[in-house]
Amino acid sequence: MSTVATPAPRAAPLGDVARFAAALTSGDRVGAAAVLFIAFVVLVAVLAPVISPYDPVHTTSDTLAAPSLQHPFGTDQFGRDMLSRVIWGARIILLAPVVGISISTVIGVPLGLLAGYSTRWISAAIMRAMDVMLAFPGLLLVLIVVTIIGAGLVNVMIAIGISFVPVFARVVYGSTLAAKGQDYVLAAKAVGCSPLRIIAVHILPNVTTQIIVIASSAIGWAILTATTLNFLGFGVKLPTPDWGADLSAGKDWLSLAWWIATFPGLAITAMILASNYLGDQVASVFDPQSHWRDNATRVGMEEVS
Repeated sequence: MSTVATPAPRAAPLGDVARFAAALTSGDRVGAAAVLFIAFVVLVAVLAPVISPYDPVHTTSDTLAAPSLQHPFGTDQFGRDMLSRVIWGARIILLAPVVGISISTVIGVPLGLLAGYSTRWISAAIMRAMDVMLAFPGLLLVLIVVTIIGAGLVNVMIAIGISFVPVFARVVYGSTLAAKGQDYVLAAKAVGCSPLRIIAVHILPNVTTQIIVIASSAIGWAILTATTLNFLGFGVKLPTPDWGADLSAGKDWLSLAWWIATFPGLAITAMILASNYLGDQVASVFDPQSHWRDNATRVGMEEVS
């Protein structure tokens, strides 16, 4: 009597997520602390309507009040509670980099795959265009894009996305060239698979790790760029709560009310440091031997900051 073998059950997605979360919060203590801090900021941003003690845009007569039990972070020149503004500002500080990096991924990854697998002429045209974009300092490129398409939060996110496109394209291009010569790709060619199928089924899954590592590592630079643009007045406009905009507004009151600029500035610093350590932690989990910082420097990511 014959029996039919049944395939082993696959691990549940929730189990995979739990193992990944456990890996991120283990190992290096600084990296694990950075991951927990970012998770805390995300939780604060989600629960902002519940945990915010005051309306962040409501003005009162209690102007320039120093930090106290009633206002732990003090109030600004319009009597707005700074703690509430920092809490609500976490939403924008997370939204802009995530959307911007998503745009970079959607545009840069296909360009890198196409350049790495297509003919020499197409590859040269794409990569020379990426080299031209990398020739500009990252912030200058973002400012040029914002000047062309206009100011505003949405345009800032688009500008951040465009500035990171050559970084993603470069990384994926190099990974595609390495994968193209592997035996499994050559075997797929031999059995008659189309180039599109080879790219989608055989190459893309094998460069996904590099994409995830670079995306997580770019969060810190994207946050710095977004807050810089908001500080300069190209992004969020007051009274919308934003760390960069509040830092800009508070710089004129440092001698009278240091807390207006100090607490948003500390929040920005902590978030950028945590995001950079997050990139290291994700790299150590996905590919400990990748030496991603050296690779990022070679493709120009250090210049984006």
